Amino acid sequence: MIEVDKKTFEEEVLKAEGLVVVDFWSPKCEPCKELAPQVAELAEKYQDKAKFCMLDTASNRRLAISQKVLGLPTIGFYKDGEKVAELTKDVAVEDIEAKLNELA
Repeated sequence: MIEVDKKTFEEEVLKAEGLVVVDFWSPKCEPCKELAPQVAELAEKYQDKAKFCMLDTASNRRLAISQKVLGLPTIGFYKDGEKVAELTKDVAVEDIEAKLNELA
């Protein structure tokens, strides 16, 4: 998992080739903290299919808003710099995996 912020988001996500999965989270979001280890497991399992990043929305509010992230947790899927899908609120690891397989 690559931690991105306003300085690295464009390079790591928007200019990346292929599929990038971004975990938008916040330190005060309990569901985010519960989901994080499962997303990290997916990152290892699918490291050959997609790049996995995480963005702390509390420290990068403007960036999160620019990406239209309105609730947490949110998992964004980007393909060649374009946001192609998003899962939000009651995100289950099975949903992330299914969407990943659909897009990869």
